[in-house]
Amino acid sequence: MQAIVLDAPGRPLRAVELPDPIPAPGQALLRVRACGICRTDLHLRDGELDPGHLPLVLGHQIVGEVLAADAAGTHAVGARVGVPWLGWTCGACRYCRSDRENLCVRARFTGRDVDGGYAELAAADARFCFPLPPEDASPDLQVAPLLCGGLIGYRALRMAGDAERIGLYGFGSAAHLICQVAVHEGREVCAFTRAGDAAGQAFARELGAVWAGASGEAPPEPLDAALIFAPAGPLVPAALKALAPGGTVVCAGIHMSDIPSFRYEDLWRERSIRSVANLTREDGRAFLELAPRIPVRTTVTTYPLAQAEQALADLRAGAFEGSAVLVP
Repeated sequence: MQAIVLDAPGRPLRAVELPDPIPAPGQALLRVRACGICRTDLHLRDGELDPGHLPLVLGHQIVGEVLAADAAGTHAVGARVGVPWLGWTCGACRYCRSDRENLCVRARFTGRDVDGGYAELAAADARFCFPLPPEDASPDLQVAPLLCGGLIGYRALRMAGDAERIGLYGFGSAAHLICQVAVHEGREVCAFTRAGDAAGQAFARELGAVWAGASGEAPPEPLDAALIFAPAGPLVPAALKALAPGGTVVCAGIHMSDIPSFRYEDLWRERSIRSVANLTREDGRAFLELAPRIPVRTTVTTYPLAQAEQALADLRAGAFEGSAVLVP
């Protein structure tokens, strides 16, 4: 099969021919129909996160067709499934036994510990493959970004509780998806982008944001919650300053640069800071059921598999709106 591999952090990805994967017990063999590009892929490529093994096939927003089912027949041959970042859990640790499998101490992650979807074929634990509706109701290119950006955004939004006014810091793949969910739920959304990003701010307003501006600006009214998707630690104290008393800052990325010191006064009055750690399968089922009912629409830029390195460079540069998807 054709695949794109990372040989070492900091090196460009390269195209190779690899043997077709042989599914282990409990895994299904998938033909990759589409794979979303995620900022976590960029962190792995740039050496900001450690890969589980090398060479590594990145990619954890996989829309695939089952070519060979697992022994239990969890998914029928020909079924269309979605594969997220969380690729395996032990089921035995105290986190797994208390409905917190996203904190599993032995978890394995798609495109880090297990080869992912920057390839024509992939093997994935059948338990962590989500059934998808027919393609005419949920096209491959639309659903791929939901499998990480959408899911992480959904978990972050749930952590915000019943916040009425929400700020989204970093208006990329996850934020443009969860903005639609928040607006659907009747919340007010304020979008924060890089300074001077007039196109990104206009994009946010098109999706229902009541205000859009630079991340250093103050919103028209204090926020009840702030969801930070950009991997920039300095946004945490900036978001705290924008919060109303009792508000919450949710850091929604797998990786973030160091958070600078800030005054206790900015945290005082029962403000809080939380982080999102991956997702649970229940998150996935709930969000994938909700998304078509809203409906959540993804703005997608597509790349052929061979241009994976260019897609990551464009993500790094903020060269596209919404999400990017590789198509083998």
